[in-house]
Amino acid sequence: MTNHSTQKKKVSPLIVIVISFATIILIGTLLLKLPFSAQEGSFVSWVDAFFLSTSAVCVTGLSPIADLSATLSIFGKIVMMALIQIGGMGIVTIAIYILAILGIKIGITERYLVKESLNQNSVGGMIKLVRMVVFTSLIIEGIGMALSFIVFIQGYPFWEALGVSAFHSVSAFNNAGFDILGSTSLVAYSDDLFLNIITMSLIVLGGIGFVVIHDVLNNKRWKDLTLYSRIVIRVTAILIIVGAILIKLFEFNQITWLQALFTSITCRTAGFATTDIGLLSDATVLIMMLLMFIGASPNSTGGGVKTTTAYTIYKSITSFLTGKPTIIQKRKIDDETKYKAFSLVVLSAACVFAAFLALSTIELPNPASNSTFINILFEAISAFGTVGLSRGLTTSLLPASKLIIASLMFLGRLGPITIFGVFNKNWGRPTTSGLDYPTEKMIIG
Repeated sequence: MTNHSTQKKKVSPLIVIVISFATIILIGTLLLKLPFSAQEGSFVSWVDAFFLSTSAVCVTGLSPIADLSATLSIFGKIVMMALIQIGGMGIVTIAIYILAILGIKIGITERYLVKESLNQNSVGGMIKLVRMVVFTSLIIEGIGMALSFIVFIQGYPFWEALGVSAFHSVSAFNNAGFDILGSTSLVAYSDDLFLNIITMSLIVLGGIGFVVIHDVLNNKRWKDLTLYSRIVIRVTAILIIVGAILIKLFEFNQITWLQALFTSITCRTAGFATTDIGLLSDATVLIMMLLMFIGASPNSTGGGVKTTTAYTIYKSITSFLTGKPTIIQKRKIDDETKYKAFSLVVLSAACVFAAFLALSTIELPNPASNSTFINILFEAISAFGTVGLSRGLTTSLLPASKLIIASLMFLGRLGPITIFGVFNKNWGRPTTSGLDYPTEKMIIG
């Protein structure tokens, strides 16, 4: 007889991932709450420390403090930069990389954990992938820091310019959107073509994902790239170009083409701004919310439902309307992928809507808040998409609203499927049955 009580239960990697992120957020909260994390005369409350830590680990960029540069000490800024780096690469990736450096054997359980963390299809080559993620991040951030330094050295002393450049590069590549330049983000640099190009390049590279970067570096020609990489690059380019054109069209002479392009790119979960978001028209804001909801690509430092999800839904709808199978370059999209894409979008929209209702109930009666329905919806989508853009609402949020936004950032960074997958008792053990059931045709539409 088998003694079931002695059998070890396999812990879902999803639970480990959720707990690891939550643990780093709590550690970050404690560090940011330390007296020497704030400058003399400044104060960070427990709620604000928790909000900042969540926003940094979830690489969002929303901040309840208008000017981080004037509030946080050097230690506090280093803590923030470390949290952004950990959140961007993922605590699981960093932990496995450290274990590999120390020569500790990485077992199959840890490889499955990395597989789920980086959203891969198999456990093969996980350690190699982890090394690539870490090396790629550090090299790109190093280049970004060096190039940014050329700009910031013109307005800051040497060591301060170096610190600002490092923070800016890490924040941009990880699509965090935090800055230590003041309370107006990059508005003062809206006409600086060099810094704009550097920042946009870092955002795009972080947003397309490590797998695509690795594929492009190894296969220089377009036809040699994997189908996944080609889809990610093509959809990313379309969203950026169409977004920039629409934003410029709706704003006419209010913003330049450079600002329109930057805004379109930063909506891909970055959170920097070279124009005052609060002054943009409602039509532009709606376009931005759509871009924020779609977000970046899988295996990236960005959030949102992801470009491949949007592309899968688009192909599924067009295929249904034309009565043809869902084919992408002579390959058929399987039903499981389509179910996952539609489920992800529905769950995401439901979570954003629930948060929007809760925030509206709390914030609309708040006289100190810059709250309107569109501003609250913008804030909710920005938090879920881990974007970090705000129409002046974040700094005036009530404590309860800050906790709701923090929950949205956490949900958006890990993804609804990961969060709800924690409650799936059959993870890794798909149930099989010999029974078959008759098909029922539901009346739809």
